[in-house]
Amino acid sequence: MLPWFGQNFAAVTDMTVAADVVVNAAAPLMDSVEPGGLDAFIPNDGKMDLQSVQELTPKLTRAASTANAAHDSLTAIDEERLVPQLSQPLDQATSALDTVRQSLDGASSAAEVLPSMLGADGDRNFLMLVQNNAEVRATGGIAGALVVLKTSDGEIELTDHGSASDLGRFNPPLDVDEEQEKIYSTRIGGFMQSVNLTPDFPTAARTAQSMWEEKNADTEIDGVLAIDPVVLSYLLEATGPVKLSSLNELPVDTGQLPVTLTADNVTETLLSDVYREVEEPSAQDAYFAAVAEDVFSGMTSGAADPVKLVKAIQKSMEDQRLFVWSESEAEQEVIGDSVLGGSVATKEPSIGVYFNDGTGAKMDFYVQREVQLLERCQPDGYYRYAVQTTLTNTAPADAAESLPDYVTGGGAFGVDPGTVKTNVYVYGPAEWFLDGASRDGDTVPFGSYRHGASHVGGVTVALKPGESTTVEFEFSTLFETAEPELRVTPTIQSLSDVVKSTSSASDCTS
Repeated sequence: MLPWFGQNFAAVTDMTVAADVVVNAAAPLMDSVEPGGLDAFIPNDGKMDLQSVQELTPKLTRAASTANAAHDSLTAIDEERLVPQLSQPLDQATSALDTVRQSLDGASSAAEVLPSMLGADGDRNFLMLVQNNAEVRATGGIAGALVVLKTSDGEIELTDHGSASDLGRFNPPLDVDEEQEKIYSTRIGGFMQSVNLTPDFPTAARTAQSMWEEKNADTEIDGVLAIDPVVLSYLLEATGPVKLSSLNELPVDTGQLPVTLTADNVTETLLSDVYREVEEPSAQDAYFAAVAEDVFSGMTSGAADPVKLVKAIQKSMEDQRLFVWSESEAEQEVIGDSVLGGSVATKEPSIGVYFNDGTGAKMDFYVQREVQLLERCQPDGYYRYAVQTTLTNTAPADAAESLPDYVTGGGAFGVDPGTVKTNVYVYGPAEWFLDGASRDGDTVPFGSYRHGASHVGGVTVALKPGESTTVEFEFSTLFETAEPELRVTPTIQSLSDVVKSTSSASDCTS
C-alpha cells in the first residue's frame, strides 16, 4: 500500500517465494539424481530400466509445472518500479529460473514419451540419419550413413545400417508438401541425401521413413532420429575413447585413420580426414556406419558416465544438433513442441537461418559463419529488423590442387574447385514481412517464398578461398515482437560461435 516501498517489498517476497517453491518441488528429485542415482536412466548391456523412468515421470512433471509458475511470477514483476539494488538480482533470478524451467520441461517431456519409444508397449524401429556437416543441409548435413535401431521393452539393438547412395534415385520423386517443393525443388523427394534440404525436420523425417520402407519392405520405421559428428564428440565425452572394432569388417583400407575415436579427434576424422584416406563414396558411408555402430555400442554398454551422458544429450539439444520424430501422434505432440522436434512452426517467435550446399562436395568443413539479429526500428509505425549472415571460406589458397576432388567437387557441378557455393535461407516469424535483401551493403535479387506462416528469403553466394561476404534480409512488422529465438543450421562450429548477440538501434523505442 505504501507508494514506492510497496512494490519493492512485494518483489522481495515474490522472489523468495519463487525460490522456496522451486526448491521444495525439486527435493523429490534429489534421490534420483544423487551420485549413482542416474545409473538407472542410461542403457546397461544395451537395455534401459523403464520402471525407473516411469517412476520419475510424475516427479519431473510436478517440478516442471512449479518452476514454470514461479518463472511466470517473476516475469510479471514491473522491473521499472524497482530500485537498482533489486532489479539486477531479479534479472539474475529470472535468468537462472528460466534455465531450470527449460531443463525440467525437456526432462519431463522426455520421461513422458521415452518408455513407449523404447518399446514398453511393443517393438519399435527407428531410422537414424548420421548427418555430415562437411556437405551442409538445412538440418545439419547430408544424410550419408543410415542406421536402424530396434527397441523392445527397454532393450536397444542396432539391426541394420546402410548408405543413402545405396537407395539411389526415386523417380518419380515421393510426394512432399508443395510449398517446400517450390523452395527446395523435387530433389527433397528424389534422394535420401536431399530430404533435409528443408529445415522442417518432421517433413524430412517422414520422407526418409517412406524412402527406407520403399527400398526395405521388410522393415517398418516408427520414428526417425538425426545426429552429426559433433553429437558423437559429446557422447564420447561420456563414454571415453571407443575402439573401432567394426572397421575389420570393411572391404576397404582406411589408411591412416585412427582406430580409436575420442572426443578430440572424431569431428575432424569424420568431416575431413576420411576423404583424404578413403576415396570411394560408398566406402566412406560404410566407414560412417561402422563408426556409428561402435559409438552406439559404447554408449549402451553401461560404461558411460551417466552425468556426462545427460549433459551430452542436453548440449546436443541446445546446439540444435539432435532431432527426433515419431509416427505416433501422441509422442509427436510432445516432441514437436520442443527443440528436438525441429519444426519450423514454433509457439514462440523464432527466426530460422538455414544453409544448403550448392557445391556438390564436402567444402563446408572450411566455411565459418556468423548470424546476428539487428533491430532497426523506424518512426513510421513499423518495427524493422535485419537478419545478418556472414560466411567466410577458410580453405587453403591452393585448395584446387591440395584437396581431393571429392572434397572440392572437381568442378563436376559447375563450381570451380576450392570455391564454396551456398544457398542461404532466412525464415521470419509470423506477421513479419520480407522487404528486401542485400549483400555487402548492395541490394541484390532474392527468392521470396512462403512456408507455413513464415515469409522466406533465399540468396545464393559463391566464395573463393579466403573470401568473405555478408548477406542481410530485411523484415518489417506492425507489431512489437519479443526477441525471437534464432534457429540456425548446425555446422562444425559451436552454436555460441555462430550466433551473436542482438544489436539494437539507438532510435528503436517501444
